Amino acid sequence: MTVMNVRLPRRPRRRLISTTAVAATTMLGLTALSACGSSAADSKGSDGKLDVVASFYPMQYLAEEIGGDHVDVTNLTKPGQEPHDLEVSAQQRAQLEEADAAIYLKGLQPAVDEAISQSGISTKVDAASLTTLEEHGSEVGGHAEEHEGHDHGGEEGTDPHIWLDPVKYAEVAEGVGKALQKADPDHAADYKKNTAALVEKLGTLSTEFEDGLKNTDSKVFITTHAAFGYLAERYGLTEEAISGLDPESEPSASRVKDLQEMAKADGVTTVFYETLVSDKTAKTLANDAKLTTDVLDPIEGITEKSKGDDYIAVMRSNLAALQKALGAK
Repeated sequence: MTVMNVRLPRRPRRRLISTTAVAATTMLGLTALSACGSSAADSKGSDGKLDVVASFYPMQYLAEEIGGDHVDVTNLTKPGQEPHDLEVSAQQRAQLEEADAAIYLKGLQPAVDEAISQSGISTKVDAASLTTLEEHGSEVGGHAEEHEGHDHGGEEGTDPHIWLDPVKYAEVAEGVGKALQKADPDHAADYKKNTAALVEKLGTLSTEFEDGLKNTDSKVFITTHAAFGYLAERYGLTEEAISGLDPESEPSASRVKDLQEMAKADGVTTVFYETLVSDKTAKTLANDAKLTTDVLDPIEGITEKSKGDDYIAVMRSNLAALQKALGAK
């Protein structure tokens, strides 16, 4: 969704021209401005590209894939930084004021939500408004219905992890594409073409998950926090999270005991952890229940530890990890 706001004055970016040239073109320039107002090109950077600020990696990936050569993308969240904990610096606020568009996921990073809402940026794209968000707890999927009397280890809340479902992520991509087309109509055809290409890639990825997880020994997997609820629901799995949606929350003793019993009953072999959050609790549970551990990456950022150099590659690595843990045929 695109919300238009009054832009704050931008620093001049055009090259200096001679005094003679200025005098010769002043009247023509004033006439053109009064007749047409400012164009989309006037708001671009000195290199002619659209300046886009992304809140964290999944938004950066969309901007780069759809924008292509027509955008310069700045990510507010550094690689390896936990996005939930991001505090927006004065320098980053200044970047927002200079940007042409911001792509973010409202509800995931409160500091970013505040900074963008207070900025004069003209195009604000909230990914959460481009698809349907659901309420998830620490237990998500068909299996959860069998455990209504158990300790779920945390209260339910609106789950922001929509990018881990390729279908929902594609819906967001469609919305981002439309927003960039409106912000930069001169290159609308390219944005539309790139959006279609990305949606096709995400469709292929979704098919790979559907086929790869169709026939498995188990449908239940354990994670450190509830980041994979949308993915689990999409492909007929059940995610059992040690903690809830908050990666920093501590599980209760009854929750840990419940997970140990459930793992034995459902043939769970693996406890998944993620690179940006401590693996201590996951490894403790795995040791006590005699399970193995592995990484299931929520793809909040790409680092040297990531098993792939972009979203698609890491998602395929996640698929391979799930297939191994669930005993895919």
